[in-house]
Parts: sequence; C-alpha cells; structure tokens
Amino acid sequence: MSFSVSWLKSHTFHHREFSDLEALYRAKQRAGLKVSLCIPTLNEEKTIGEEIAVLKTALMDRIPLIDEFAVIDSGSTDRTAEICASAGVDFLHSGDILPRFGFKRGKGENLWKGVYQLTGDIICFVDADISNIHPRFVYALIAPLLLNRNTHYVKSFYERPLVHSSGDIRASGGGRVTEILVRPMLSLFYPELTQLFQPLSGEYAVRREVLEQIPFPVGYGVETSHLLDVYEHWGMGAFAQVDLDKRIHRNQSTSALGRMSFGILQSLLSRLRAQGKMTTSVEPSSIYRALEIAGPHYQEIKTEIIEEERPPMVGIEEYLQRFPRLPAATQSIIRGRANSPMGPPRSS
Repeated sequence: MSFSVSWLKSHTFHHREFSDLEALYRAKQRAGLKVSLCIPTLNEEKTIGEEIAVLKTALMDRIPLIDEFAVIDSGSTDRTAEICASAGVDFLHSGDILPRFGFKRGKGENLWKGVYQLTGDIICFVDADISNIHPRFVYALIAPLLLNRNTHYVKSFYERPLVHSSGDIRASGGGRVTEILVRPMLSLFYPELTQLFQPLSGEYAVRREVLEQIPFPVGYGVETSHLLDVYEHWGMGAFAQVDLDKRIHRNQSTSALGRMSFGILQSLLSRLRAQGKMTTSVEPSSIYRALEIAGPHYQEIKTEIIEEERPPMVGIEEYLQRFPRLPAATQSIIRGRANSPMGPPRSS
C-alpha cells in the first residue's frame, strides 16, 4: 500500500489534547472499559519508585483512569522488588506466571506474561527507566482508545535526549536503532509504517483483543513484530500515535545497541519470510559477532541471540480458562488460527 499523509494528519496527536482527565474518566465509564497498567522491570531501583508514585497517585488515587497496576519482573537483584512492594502495587516475577511455560529473561516475555496476568480491556505498557515520568505517559496513550473504538494500538513518540555517563545531556541523539536499522527496513518493505515517529518506543496502549491474537518475541524484537503483525492483520487504520514531548531515560552503550539490533533484525526477517516479502535458502545465524580491542590484543566476541517467540494467548488453554468470554466453538477456531503460520486473519 502506498504512503499517504492523510493518516499522519488524522492519527497523530499531542498529549495536551487529552489533558482533561475527568473527561477521559467519563469516556471510560461510558465505554464500560477496564484499563490496566503494566511496567516490565529488571533492576530498576533508581527510577521505579518515582514512576509508581507519580502514576498511581494521579491516575488511581485522584482520578481512577487506571483500574489495575502491576510490575512484571525478570528477576531483579537490586531493591526493585522491595520498592514495588512498599509502593502498594502488584509485583510478580514473570517465571511465576504461566509456570508450565517456564521462565525466559526478556522484555517481551514480561509483556506476554502481563497480558495473561492483567485483566483490563486496554493494557498500557510503560518502561521502568524513565527519569522524567509524568501521568501523560499513560493517559495520553489510552485516550485515543477510549475515544475512538476503531483505534486499537497507540504508540508514543517524543524527543529523546542522549544522556552521557557523565550526566551531560544532549538535546537529541536518542532513538539510534530506529534511525539506523528500523526506519530503513520499514522504508524498504513497509513504507506506510514509516509514518510512526518512533516505532520502537516502549510506551504504548493496546486493546486486549489485539494483544491476545499476536505472538510475542521474548526479547527486544517485541515492538517491531507487534507493528508488523498489527499492520498485516488490522491495517494502518488501527494505529494512532501521541507526542509526549520529551522522555529522559538511561541510554545504552553502542555494543548493547548492536545486540539489540541483532534481535530486532531477526524478528524483521521472520515477518518478511512469513508474509512472503522475502525468501532465502539459508537459515540466518543466531550468533552475533563483535570485535574487541584490549591494548595490543584483538578478539572476536560471540553472543548467541535467539529471538524466540511466545505464541498468541488465544492458543493457550490457561488463558481461555481465565478469560472465558468466548463460546467453546469460537475458542477452537481461534486456537487454530493462532497456531497457523500467518496467525489470525486481517479484519475487514
């Protein structure tokens, strides 16, 4: 499908448009929707306490836009668990959720387990490392879903200053993987999706009926695969995006971004093959190779990175028992679709 600026104009918002929280609460009540907030964590003691305090106070205690708040953790060894427990929100280790599937460390794993654990009709995901947290990181993302039933997946975008280890902040420079890897790939194969300013943003809100029908890579490929799957099955009209102004967080090293990019690239290639956009007779390597210089010595560092995927929730018996809203015959059909190579069909 060709690029059209009409989507960009009609599906892009600024958070100030949704600053009337009482109006949003009334819209939520009229729609009869339950909203859940999920924060995935791994050793986030520096920022998680402030995030919980700000979001819980504004969006649960003052105006109950959020009905449920949970932190899903990958096994933190710092004070993350202690801080969350004292803050009065649910804190769960992802390995304790759906235990027959075992434990896999990764952001996507936490999000997938969160879809099972949380019960909202809308689930908002927010990263745990934001140092300038504000309630807009949640209310501005759920707003388009509350106000327009045709919107299914809302992404955030913002200015991303680059924070150096010295504490100095550059006004721009964040979003490096997006501009160097993801945007070029989308330009080649999914030009419409280039209208999303930050396809890898970690803050987004989604309807459960979408989340339960798509697979979740356990690692950093989760955001990219979501976009491609939602686009393939629901079309560009399902998306919206909201400008949150600025997000300050912990920036990763170039070597860490290389490993992240390798996982994202695996998810991209997997979708390209599944959707018939690319064919290859060679199975891509799962070994990421980097070079290291230590004085006069040179060495190759090999890291195995496998972007394993968790299946759609509608194909899991425990999920259907926890959310028994569909007739048994319909559940059987959905399970068959979810387990097919192409996943659920695109709606009209």
